[in-house]
Amino acid sequence: MAKVIEQGNRLILKLNWLEKIGALHGNLVVGKSKLKSKKSYAKPWSREVLKGVRAPGTGFPYLILLGTMRYKGSKDFTAIYKKRPVTVYEFTDYSFKRWIVTE
Repeated sequence: MAKVIEQGNRLILKLNWLEKIGALHGNLVVGKSKLKSKKSYAKPWSREVLKGVRAPGTGFPYLILLGTMRYKGSKDFTAIYKKRPVTVYEFTDYSFKRWIVTE
């Protein structure tokens, strides 16, 4: 399962090999200084958490959502499993506005 690891002054979103295939993406790395906020949500499939359309990636509603969610002016990276709580990492000045990862 995807994990966010703090390593020095960087945050790394580490994906296993199956997640890399499903998300059509490799591990993500960003400087800690770009982290704007970190919040937890109990309902990952709500409109409060998810925005846009998945492209590219893998998705089966309420089961798995891996990959990029694109919406007007930005994009998020998701690694969501079932209806388990997620942590949303929001960034400034980074290619992804948010990482949404099952806890």
